[in-house]
Amino acid sequence: MITRDKIIRSIRSFLAEQGFLEVQTPLMIEAPIPESSIRTFPVPQGKGRPDLYLIPSPEINLKRLLAEGFDRIFQLGPVFRKGEQGCHHLSEFTMLEWYRTESDYHDLMSDSEAIIKIAARAVGWKDDSVTYKGRKIDVNPKFPRITIKQVFEKHAGWTPNNSTDLDRFNEDMVTKIEPNLPWDRPVFLMDYPASCASLARLKPSDPMVAERVELYAGGLEIANGFSELTDRVEQETRFRKEAERLVEQGFNVCAWPEEFLTSLSRLPKCAGMALGVDRLIMLLTNSSNINEVVPFPLGKI
Repeated sequence: MITRDKIIRSIRSFLAEQGFLEVQTPLMIEAPIPESSIRTFPVPQGKGRPDLYLIPSPEINLKRLLAEGFDRIFQLGPVFRKGEQGCHHLSEFTMLEWYRTESDYHDLMSDSEAIIKIAARAVGWKDDSVTYKGRKIDVNPKFPRITIKQVFEKHAGWTPNNSTDLDRFNEDMVTKIEPNLPWDRPVFLMDYPASCASLARLKPSDPMVAERVELYAGGLEIANGFSELTDRVEQETRFRKEAERLVEQGFNVCAWPEEFLTSLSRLPKCAGMALGVDRLIMLLTNSSNINEVVPFPLGKI
């Protein structure tokens, strides 16, 4: 608990020094983003009123704040994802999510490097390195930045593109890519195929690629971020495809996030990153199970 507090305090201090405003958005919303890979927790309201949903991410409301004129904001707190449980997963976990205007995913990578290094120092790791599962990891910036194309060609033997089967992509990511990522340094995987763009904008120089980045360290996926899409028409098209996938999977589609989509017309150029705080604490405390770093593990409350 003491180490956890030191890490979270160091993150908050760093972001405050960089001019970020900490905000608190609702933990329950009416219309979460339609995402076929994430299950949300409904909160029934009764008496014919529509359900609310526990947030899987504060993204929708943080971007709405950006659209109202805030330029650097973050939220650090609980998020909820149904059915996620394991040595690296919790149904309720702590997420840091930050956004900055007039920025892109390169700025997010620099932020992430600074956060990892500062958090490591806050808990007493020396010489800008940590030890995780018996291996030394150098957390001194800059971390290697590797494209999805490079890593798939090297370890999976094929090149993802816009028509790639997502099931094949995800399976190879878990079985062939993640186990072969470097352990001596944290590493950024960047430039995902456009079919994996989610809420990321496409690369202006190559529209087959999305400006999406994920940070891995010690075999853990620590963070996921984008240069954000600000085009309402394109975002709504993507949402409708995701809604179709949800229906195909036998799930109901939640209320449509109309207020969020409307706000995109006022959203400036920006970038945002979501970092799993519990996984970062696992890395910095040399813990193999996420239940070791939370005060009340599920099933033991």
